[in-house]
Amino acid sequence: MATTPYFILSPNLILSIVGMLHGPDKTEPTPAEDWREATVDVVIPALNEEKNIVLCLSSLAKQTLKPNRIILIDDGSTDNTVLYANEFCKENGMEIIIIQREKAIGKTPTIKRQAREFDGDVEFILDADTFLDSENYIERTVQELYQAVGIASACGTIMPMRDKDRKRMLSSEEMMEFQEKFPNAHMLPKQDLFHIVMRRLSNIYRDVLYVFLQKFVYHGQMVFFGSITNPVGCAVAYRRKYVKELFDQYEPVFGDDLTNSEDIFIGFAMLKHGYRNIQLMDVYARSQEPEAERLPHEIYLWSSSFFQSCYYFDDLVRSPLKSFKRYRLHRKMEKEQGEEIRQKRKIGEPYRQAFGDNVTTQYGRPMGWVIFLSLIEKTFFPAALLIMLILQLWEPLLVTMAVETLISVGILTAISKNHRWNYLLKGIVATPMRYMSVMYDLVTMARFAKDIWFGQKKGWRK
Repeated sequence: MATTPYFILSPNLILSIVGMLHGPDKTEPTPAEDWREATVDVVIPALNEEKNIVLCLSSLAKQTLKPNRIILIDDGSTDNTVLYANEFCKENGMEIIIIQREKAIGKTPTIKRQAREFDGDVEFILDADTFLDSENYIERTVQELYQAVGIASACGTIMPMRDKDRKRMLSSEEMMEFQEKFPNAHMLPKQDLFHIVMRRLSNIYRDVLYVFLQKFVYHGQMVFFGSITNPVGCAVAYRRKYVKELFDQYEPVFGDDLTNSEDIFIGFAMLKHGYRNIQLMDVYARSQEPEAERLPHEIYLWSSSFFQSCYYFDDLVRSPLKSFKRYRLHRKMEKEQGEEIRQKRKIGEPYRQAFGDNVTTQYGRPMGWVIFLSLIEKTFFPAALLIMLILQLWEPLLVTMAVETLISVGILTAISKNHRWNYLLKGIVATPMRYMSVMYDLVTMARFAKDIWFGQKKGWRK
């Protein structure tokens, strides 16, 4: 999910504020392709998801834009995932293609193979533990995906799945009928005190993180650059041909091992080619989050994938160093032929830029600023806190944490309309976990340095 660190007072925060003050590209989009004519294939990767798969399919059945195909990729499940999916679809008149594997091979091969084996215009990836809360989620993402040829992916706003959200979905008519047929189906997570507390802690932390990143930081990036670094991979619409081209290019180098988080790698690869990854703020999905004791592993996957992608796409990281060169080129083209091109151009595309990896190598990309600043945040902030701890600089450390917490909770409260008191309390409760996650990034950095710089293991993988 998050490729920026969780330390709130940061250069990317300032960049997002500048972006919102600057305002969006005023070019009116006049797309050459009609999104209504696009065919959509929904691909659901699943591994032992009997608690979630029926809820996922139920939310899919309510969508205003019906997919051409629903393809469930069972990655070697040993539970009732396939049985429940088959029965639910049969009872509710949904056609589903189920592809079963004998053993797990991961999500990346699923995305790749469906991009090659099916011919839909849009490959919509929906994780089996994710539920589309907005009934027009697919329709809106596809609509925005086709606003410009330069948009490669589109996702909505992702929030944690709470127990009350799950119970609300289980009370629907189709879910009640399913539970009558399968009374022994376990559709709820563990309800003992320990697991309830772990889920609530995790959801509070993720809720605070997701709201701040998506409603403020990512929103500013969208306004300024027309893109975020990478799509949120649990519910995202891709232009299938772009995904196919990506795998054709990178599979000979990486195989199926696209770092520890495929959506971060795909997002970076799209940016390098000049495409954009957009996020919508008006449609929502909810994802079942790992419980609190598993958060360090999730943080490691996100952070390590970010470092890996920075290493492999270093031209993007160095984009700020090429800003002046890019500015001069832009001014030259605008002076020589800009007005003539604008008069002849029939297709308006906001945030228009040249495609091609060679352009990135020579001139960088505007979104490179976000990646560059994120890299600074993820390295210098944890290191600064560690140095203060080692040197026992208690007063500067406490002042830093107090001021940062005050600002972060203040911003979170301000952007949470109609729920300000709720997010004020959540922001305070989540602060210790947020700081632990910042410090845990040091583990990821240490391994990165060991494997890449000192060990020369350029094939750093999962």
